[in-house]
Amino acid sequence: MMRLHKVYHRLTLLSLSPSSPPPPPPLTSSLSLFTSVRTPGHLRTHHSKRFKSICTMTSRFPNLVPLNSIAAENVGGRSNDSVSSASTEDEEALAGKYQLPPPEIKNIVDAPPLPALSFSPQRDKILFLKRRSLPPLAELARPEEKLAGMRIDGKCNTRSRMSFYTGIGIHQLMPDGILGPEREIHGYPDGAKINFVTWSLDGRHLAFSIRFDEEDNSSSKLRVWVANVETGQARPLFQSPNVYLNAVFDTFVWVDNSTLLVCAIPSSRGDLPKKPLVPSGPKIQSNEQKNVIQVRTFQDLLKDEYDEDLFDYYATSQLVLASLDGTTKEIGNPAVYTSMDPSPDQKYLLVSSIHRPYSFTVPCGRFPKKVEVWTTDGKFVREVCDLPLAEDIPIAISSVRKGMRNINWRADKPSTLYWAETQDGGDAKVEVSPRDIIYTQPAEPLEGEQPEILHKLDLRYGGISWCDDSLALVYESWYKTRRTRTWVISPCSKDVSPRILFDRSSEDVYSDPGSPMLRRTPAGTYVIAKIKKENDEGTYILLNGSGATSEGNIPFLDLFDINAGSKERIWESEKEKYYETVVSLMSDYEEGDLLLDRLKLLTSKESKTENTQYSIKKWPEKKVCQITNFPHPYPQLASLQKEMIKYQRNDGVQLTATLYLPPGYDPSKDGPLPCLFWSYPGEFKSKDAAGQVRGSPNEFAGIGPTSALLWLARRFAILSGPTIPIIGEGDKEANDRYVEQLVASAEAAVEEVIRRGVAHPNKIAVGGHSYGAFMTANLLAHAPHLFCCGIARSGAYNRTLTPFGFQNEDRTLWEATGTYVEMSPFMSANKIKKPILLIHGEEDNNSGTLTMQSDRFFNALKGHGALCRLVILPFESHGYAARESILHVLWETDRWLQKHCVSNSSDASAELDACKDEVSKGVTDSDNQAVVASGGGGPELADFEHEGFYSLPRSLL
Repeated sequence: MMRLHKVYHRLTLLSLSPSSPPPPPPLTSSLSLFTSVRTPGHLRTHHSKRFKSICTMTSRFPNLVPLNSIAAENVGGRSNDSVSSASTEDEEALAGKYQLPPPEIKNIVDAPPLPALSFSPQRDKILFLKRRSLPPLAELARPEEKLAGMRIDGKCNTRSRMSFYTGIGIHQLMPDGILGPEREIHGYPDGAKINFVTWSLDGRHLAFSIRFDEEDNSSSKLRVWVANVETGQARPLFQSPNVYLNAVFDTFVWVDNSTLLVCAIPSSRGDLPKKPLVPSGPKIQSNEQKNVIQVRTFQDLLKDEYDEDLFDYYATSQLVLASLDGTTKEIGNPAVYTSMDPSPDQKYLLVSSIHRPYSFTVPCGRFPKKVEVWTTDGKFVREVCDLPLAEDIPIAISSVRKGMRNINWRADKPSTLYWAETQDGGDAKVEVSPRDIIYTQPAEPLEGEQPEILHKLDLRYGGISWCDDSLALVYESWYKTRRTRTWVISPCSKDVSPRILFDRSSEDVYSDPGSPMLRRTPAGTYVIAKIKKENDEGTYILLNGSGATSEGNIPFLDLFDINAGSKERIWESEKEKYYETVVSLMSDYEEGDLLLDRLKLLTSKESKTENTQYSIKKWPEKKVCQITNFPHPYPQLASLQKEMIKYQRNDGVQLTATLYLPPGYDPSKDGPLPCLFWSYPGEFKSKDAAGQVRGSPNEFAGIGPTSALLWLARRFAILSGPTIPIIGEGDKEANDRYVEQLVASAEAAVEEVIRRGVAHPNKIAVGGHSYGAFMTANLLAHAPHLFCCGIARSGAYNRTLTPFGFQNEDRTLWEATGTYVEMSPFMSANKIKKPILLIHGEEDNNSGTLTMQSDRFFNALKGHGALCRLVILPFESHGYAARESILHVLWETDRWLQKHCVSNSSDASAELDACKDEVSKGVTDSDNQAVVASGGGGPELADFEHEGFYSLPRSLL
């Protein structure tokens, strides 16, 4: 199925006087965290010595104002003379409840999402897959098992936190390109959650799974349904109501037009394993063989024998063949099947499974793996491989698993396998030639028939685009040098030597020739589309490229002569106003070579202010017929201003950023705005590549639920994605000069927006997510003169906690100790004087960004008197999903920006620094109490021995 559109607390607070009464309930618009739990006993206060009266301390610092009387000037729309409003805001901030952002932000986030689209194999029908908006926190709060690097919802036996569709609409695509009226798939119960929608090979049926919410706020197990596309009538695939889908790994696949192969929960499965009340012994791991095993900080791993049993319980499936006529047949024995792939001729199945011994060190993707060939009726043919446990894959980038990998069917053959095998033991640091060898072999080789070598590679194998016996493209690359090569081979012509078609740097986007367009075969596979020109015997393919230029991306479609190497540009996006792309071939359902004059494409078109719409473009006239008319998702920002800007770093590297300005803003009349700088660093091997322009000034501004662009609605200037290249040319390591290049890039960006007069010099905030949060903390530590405050979401701040590499750093802590320490903002916590807001999901499962990273960084900051705030979001992972969480994150961010950016002034900052200097020199009262200034001009109370704060325990829900 072709997806065309994927529109996809604990509150540890600033100091609060323990002698004060508990904070009042939040405003009525707030969403309570305590909806279904007992409030008493969960809200705890940490005490040390009692604080003396606020009056006593403010008499010593007469220019500072007590917390409860801060004037919230221009904060959230409140007037600057409303003391009670300011007090209410700070009480809200201390209340530990979920809050709502301002309506202008909330309304954008709550806008209904657009549907996803899926075209039928014959390209004559379109599915509109309807979706809901953000899920409630209650869904994330459902119990989940963390096993072997996965999170499993045991109630419905699938991956946890799975999104879903709410309905399926079918539109006929008329010959003139117009969509017919919508026909709803019907017959399933109201409120069903729909997943895994797939077309049958002939396009006459759909298969999908459904589940329901149950009374105890859990979800039912998944059942497989099928629907007739012509009538829209849906029904269960299995007549028995007791056959459920196991969606932990693979789900189901069409074997032919009337038969599905389904991963079902075994009917023989017993009760859930019970965890022993008393363990049989200690948990032991051993490396007495002195193996070198270096792994990154994987999370949710198996911990003991009970976890192993639990993993087997949930992950074990029984494969079942189910026909549309109701007949079923179990094939094979129950096992932990991870994938099942029918051969193009529908005679064989390629079945993969994992098995014991499992590991407590690596996730399930590295468990022992067996790959077998069966007939489609379940008869065992042969074992392709049985790979051992792979705990020892080196951490060097481009390292891989030993043995056979990437085993697949050839897309252009009935039933031929191909795969790659490493010749360097999988270790990227080993120099060897060739490094990878590609093999092919029939599904059922003759006795004694050995695999045939298809091609040898000196870089790391990266895949194959098949066409036919005379043409295939083989890809290889090497990360350290950024080199990438494309080979032309003739799979069945040994007398034709392979040749290099493209040899370039993967960083050099200006030289990217594009990718070959693929066509769908009747068997449902995809192969390179060969194009025929009238009265021309040449072999042509279509190269679809992003068209990166110094003025931004200008997508193109080239007709490429594969033999001569010449090309003709047959289409290019408009440059002035619109950004267009080629999405897919729409004339590929006919067998044989495609005629250029009968070419039909699906394209997308958008502009700065017009959201994406899809059209059919037909040759030779290149007539365009628009087939969608989606409404603008946020009309209140329809006239936002967008510009791609260029500027230089002090070392001469060309930098770019996208500058967004609010609708109707005029710098000559309105003056400079508060500005939010939001970015994510990248690593490069050359200055030239780092300076290349990426993206288009004409792309539509997509605004996700946590996007920085939301603050356009609050009259901020947004500097989105300013390039922060960390460059290591030649043999130099980029991260050895990380801080220097980070600061230089940020300085150049800030200077540019100030020069343009759109950003107030004292009102520029910095923020980022994940590696962008890491960037934010480093900039506040090493470039405090640039920013008034920071927002850091789900970051890692202490690189000694990721000792075997992080991001694209593949040296260990012991090999690059100085770099690890210098890059860690945790080590520079004493330098951070500007306000910083830390936000983290309590269940972050991303490698490296454990929640502990923010916990410890906050404590380090607090230990040095920094103005900081930590927000831990219950049940949230690395990215935030629940509506309550997202809206609260936006409220926190908006509050922080209004208080420490909008209301910031240089005089107040100087006064704050003077106050901190006095405190650091020992100007304290007899109870060791100090005043730590709040970035908005008011104080916050802290205790040197133990800061008082309210905290919602992690076990709360």
